[in-house]
Amino acid sequence: MPPNEPKLLDQVRALIRTMHYSIRTEEAYVDWIRRFILFHKKRHPSQMGKAEIEAFLSHLAVDRRVAASTQSQAKSALLFLYQKVLKLEVEWLKDVVAAKQPQRLPTVLTFDETKTRLSHMNGETWLIASLLYGSGMRLMEACRLRVLDLDFNMRQVTIRNGKGAKDRLTMLLGTLVVPLKSHLDLIRLQHQRDCGQGVGDVYLPFALDRKYPDAAREWKWQYVLPADALSEDPRSGAVRRHHIDEQRVQRAVKQAAQDANIQKKVTPHPLRHSFATHLLQSGYDIRTVQELLGHKDVRTTQIYTHVLNRGGNAVLSPLDR
Repeated sequence: MPPNEPKLLDQVRALIRTMHYSIRTEEAYVDWIRRFILFHKKRHPSQMGKAEIEAFLSHLAVDRRVAASTQSQAKSALLFLYQKVLKLEVEWLKDVVAAKQPQRLPTVLTFDETKTRLSHMNGETWLIASLLYGSGMRLMEACRLRVLDLDFNMRQVTIRNGKGAKDRLTMLLGTLVVPLKSHLDLIRLQHQRDCGQGVGDVYLPFALDRKYPDAAREWKWQYVLPADALSEDPRSGAVRRHHIDEQRVQRAVKQAAQDANIQKKVTPHPLRHSFATHLLQSGYDIRTVQELLGHKDVRTTQIYTHVLNRGGNAVLSPLDR
């Protein structure tokens, strides 16, 4: 490597940020690439090929016993490294054998189980769990909501830069209008105090802060569910109030399930599954549910038909006639 050329992992970070990947993707890809290099005794990736990648992926599956999705993420990181960073022709990388991901049915709560779980929550974690079930959002989509994304007149929520870097609209539950407005009144006072102390800026994506220098302090750009404390941005070093920590929500949902004695998977994501399933049970067509969930392929949405007591293709068993 020429003496003035950035180190490989620094090149990876720089390109990821240029392509507007999330910080979680950056951390995961850098970690996998580092592990790959260390696994092969610090050899440079340009000196390795298909055999070394297959050996690393096999090590993850056999020795580390990682899940198929974890192995797939490692493969994606290496694909990014070779194609985007090193700019090598690696068509063979797509043919590298990886573990097949199992097709599992989603965990779905009944209507009563959902209401019971929510009744054991309160405050901001109750708000965000209600948004997951009432609007079908993913956890991080709800955590990253900004004030301008809420349209109380149209009763809709704009989800920006969701999975696949896509925007979409979903419904705003009527019963959440008053609690959300009351919550925003408190958050606005907090934001005004932060501005008075010189720390009222919020993170803006895609260099919007350079295009609109004053936007970072505007109320409409603030997070609907901000963190309790200020923190340092790991990329820029700026001290800001970030959005709520998703782990806090996960812990609250788990505790609520234990308090309600619900013996099902206790993560926030089943609330989204329940949203989709209950809509289908209520007679809404699958295309509408697909759009609300933001699924690219309707076949992804069809998996929720498994709980409709009519089989995967809505076929009525002859025994039920």
